[in-house]
Amino acid sequence: MIISLKNVSWQRDTTMILRDMNWEVKQGQHWCIVGLNGSGKTTMLNVVNGYIWPTTGQVEVLDHRFGDVDLRELRKRIGWVSTSLQQKLYGHQTALTIVLSGKFATIGLYDKTNEEDQKQAEELMEFLDCSSLAARTYDTLSQGQRQKVLIARALMANPDLLILDEPCTGLDIFAREQLLQMIEKITKQPNGPTLLYVTHHIEEITSCFTHTLLVKNGEIYKGDETENCLQSDVLSDFFDTPVEVQEHHNRKWLTLAGDK
Repeated sequence: MIISLKNVSWQRDTTMILRDMNWEVKQGQHWCIVGLNGSGKTTMLNVVNGYIWPTTGQVEVLDHRFGDVDLRELRKRIGWVSTSLQQKLYGHQTALTIVLSGKFATIGLYDKTNEEDQKQAEELMEFLDCSSLAARTYDTLSQGQRQKVLIARALMANPDLLILDEPCTGLDIFAREQLLQMIEKITKQPNGPTLLYVTHHIEEITSCFTHTLLVKNGEIYKGDETENCLQSDVLSDFFDTPVEVQEHHNRKWLTLAGDK
């Protein structure tokens, strides 16, 4: 079992942010997590990473029950790419240095690396088609280039679980499609990590995502195989707005009902 949430709720002051969540992610599955802003997606991921503790319920990640595991060690097996991480990195460091820092999960590189580390970082950058960026400083990279570097950084520790929190935010359509193709490549790697991909854009859910989790108002609205979630009637109820789902080139696209 990769993730198991059982009756998980989280309350801040008098406000219930997450309510009675039950969710399982199994080996071999890749999940897309969909919800509008404020739905509780990122809070739920903070619970999965152990950054916040549930008010009630039980959490297990990578076969370890919270309360019986050193979360600092467990987090070394989890890669997380988010906008908040981008803002913490040092802009003057080279892309290669930032990728290398992923081995130690540090902001900045303070530990010594060896030739094997260097080789792994270079191979990851080549795999993600960003080798040409190695000597460039982070602050000179475009948003799409930064995302590639951050994903390479997350993969440096050979994680069992990779969380991509809205990685296409701020990307133009070409950079977005390149990034989605790269993510599909990751899912096809033998012994690659389980992916959790967070978005509120249905068209970003490519065929590599076997399952989809719909999160609404701090609750799990539906968690199922992706095909069963991306239906017009399901999403109309989920968004409280009549929508139509159409398929083009093996991707789902969402429009408001009646729009041409």
